[in-house]
Amino acid sequence: MTSTSTPPGLARFNALEEHAAFTALHEACASTAWAKRLLAARPYATCEALYAASDAAMAELTAQDLAEAVAGHPPIGRPKPGDPTSAREQRGMAGASDALKAEMLELNLAYQEKFGHVFLICATGRTGEQMRDAVRERIGNTPEREREIVRTELGKINRIRLARLVEED
Repeated sequence: MTSTSTPPGLARFNALEEHAAFTALHEACASTAWAKRLLAARPYATCEALYAASDAAMAELTAQDLAEAVAGHPPIGRPKPGDPTSAREQRGMAGASDALKAEMLELNLAYQEKFGHVFLICATGRTGEQMRDAVRERIGNTPEREREIVRTELGKINRIRLARLVEED
């Protein structure tokens, strides 16, 4: 394969029928606005072009669009039953002690009460303790500051999920 050819997974994504491509994107991120922007920019020549489009779409999401995206994520420590993506991303909590799981539940509830949505962090590769420390730190943020952190974390999650979508053979 030459450096100018489209990777097979990306070529498959580019060739998907519109509804199937929208569904795949919406599974990666529950924001309809984000998925529609990425869908409208197909075909992508490279994975980096797709990731750049994702970042640009993320930067333009309204507070309502962000809320829609965050609503698609389960609380840390409670992955969606039967969802391998959720379980894989939250693997750092899988072996956590009962005390840490209980503390995360309390922190998640306090965070949700303050901000109106689940605590969102790119959990891939993080330990339960790192996630706990992050929610402890972030709960003191203003809603405006936290919304921008959520936007950044969501962008990281979306890149990981897009990579799984288009880089697998």
